[in-house]
Amino acid sequence: MTLVYEGQLRCAATHGPSGTTLITDAPVDNHGRGESFSPTDLLATALGSCMLTYVGLAADKHGWKLEGTRITVKKEMVADPLRRIGRLSVEIRLPAQMDDQALKILTNAVTTCPVKLSISEAIQVPITFVGQA
Repeated sequence: MTLVYEGQLRCAATHGPSGTTLITDAPVDNHGRGESFSPTDLLATALGSCMLTYVGLAADKHGWKLEGTRITVKKEMVADPLRRIGRLSVEIRLPAQMDDQALKILTNAVTTCPVKLSISEAIQVPITFVGQA
């Protein structure tokens, strides 16, 4: 990744292999314009995307049809004593009811994705599964 500061608390990040660019903007409550993802939003997004990828891997392995699974990540900031993410609440909405064994497999999948394993224990990450999207 290559990042360039564009001024006014905005950055452009370019993915080296693909050339895809995304913009980050500081949130309004931290002196920014809030016109794009903030850096902390990207962490929450990375967590959700990683978890969905691992749901997909588990679905492929077990022959489950889980297209349409949705993850919502609610980010909560704290200031104790410095501003940081304090909690990332994850709701996983499945397109079909899954039995207890399948939910155990999916729970293992989402809790062992690389982004989840890389998040500090100082950040709470409660996970809730909801059947039927």
